[in-house]
Amino acid sequence: MLIGQYESKIGEKHQAGLPKKFRDVLGEKLIITKGFENCLIIVSEDNWKTLLEGTEGKPFTSSSTRELQRFLLGNASDVELDQKGRFVIPEYLRQFAHIETDVVFVGIQRFVELWDKKSWDTHQKELGGKIESIAEKLVGERE
Repeated sequence: MLIGQYESKIGEKHQAGLPKKFRDVLGEKLIITKGFENCLIIVSEDNWKTLLEGTEGKPFTSSSTRELQRFLLGNASDVELDQKGRFVIPEYLRQFAHIETDVVFVGIQRFVELWDKKSWDTHQKELGGKIESIAEKLVGERE
């Protein structure tokens, strides 16, 4: 299971080093794509179907299904880690996530999010102020 957060820096060649704990779970062949809240999502090649969660079984004729698949799969890129666990973040994904130098890798059970550190810090502050209402909403959805 992928949990926790790890800070890192982007190198001169736009390389990021995936934390070893995450590499051990994800493997060497990964898929990186746009995520929600302007972060990036990293999944193992074997677990790419995680990106389709919520759209499986939905008809192709549904515009919402097509748009989500376009967003996630249409923006995806295969990456392979080098011997040190580094990979190049494609330019269009760096621009989308506003990634400059400092980043945070966040383990979210089956995938990893990659955030620009400033964006992560801002998101964490906002989330902290509304987490109780989010939790209450989720409980209400189950009832």
